[in-house]
Amino acid sequence: MKAVAYKTNGSNDATKSLQNITVDMPQATGHDLLVKIYAVSVNPVDTKLRTRGVPEGNTTNVLGYDAAGVVEAVGDDVNNFKPGDAVYYAGSIQRPGTNSEYHLVDERIVGNKPKSLSYAEAAALPLTAVTAWEMLFDRLNINEPTPQGGDIILVIGGAGGVGSITIQLLRALTNFKIIATASRPETKAWVTKCGAHYVIDHKEPLAPQLQSLSIGAPGFVFSTTQTDLHFDDIVALIAPQGRFGLIDDPKVLNALPLKLKSISLHWELMFTRTNFNTSDMAEQGKLLNEVAALVDSQRICSTLTEVAGKINASTLQKVHDKMVSGTAQGKIVLEGF
Repeated sequence: MKAVAYKTNGSNDATKSLQNITVDMPQATGHDLLVKIYAVSVNPVDTKLRTRGVPEGNTTNVLGYDAAGVVEAVGDDVNNFKPGDAVYYAGSIQRPGTNSEYHLVDERIVGNKPKSLSYAEAAALPLTAVTAWEMLFDRLNINEPTPQGGDIILVIGGAGGVGSITIQLLRALTNFKIIATASRPETKAWVTKCGAHYVIDHKEPLAPQLQSLSIGAPGFVFSTTQTDLHFDDIVALIAPQGRFGLIDDPKVLNALPLKLKSISLHWELMFTRTNFNTSDMAEQGKLLNEVAALVDSQRICSTLTEVAGKINASTLQKVHDKMVSGTAQGKIVLEGF
């Protein structure tokens, strides 16, 4: 079967590493589904792993974690799916990725594809939706208000894939006042469309802009990108006893300034459950089904902004370059081989 993989690393230039390859068809056993891939989307984790991780020996590494497709075969222990089912999911960094014609995935982290979406539209959602859901409801515990600003949240990087779906989930499932950051006219329009009540510019100091809104200090801050650049502002603007969550990878994060306000710190990685085979891993499949229900009831929508072309090395190279540039808005999808 066809796949796209990398063999070398160490450069942001995808043209030096991505290549079209042919690999053997995998076989479904145990709790695995064999999925025929119809569409995939690209996430920052793809570029991070490509530039950091060196495949062992003379091997190649297939990347890609978001996917939508149809179940081709199931393992003997599968209970919830059958051949022909349309599914969507974000895979595991412990296994080969979704940039291949067929892919093996544990049924516990798979959801039924939203019926109202195309495969391309569905492929834009899983990784970001799981990340946003886990941060909001498992890490920040937004259903338990903070003493001050318990109904106000700041989302830093609102126009990206995670930010876009975070804003929508907040609008659909809470009564929060949502402040999002964006810097360009098109991204400001995008986060407003997603449901942000207020938009501030992350290229300018955040604390004075937030104070000028006169709505009070947020009890919650979710930083999706460039946390190291905004950290001092976050400490200044968040309410005492607030909760601060992040998903990016600052080179250094000194948590000591959080002590004065008793700010709790929460890190989210949606691959934690699959990395450690946790007892609650099936929660990811459940929440993807809840997201699908929200989509099909028209309470949220896909964050797809571009179908870049076929799933091949050339197209992926271009999309990786755009992801590294920091100019991507919403989610970019590749469809078909």
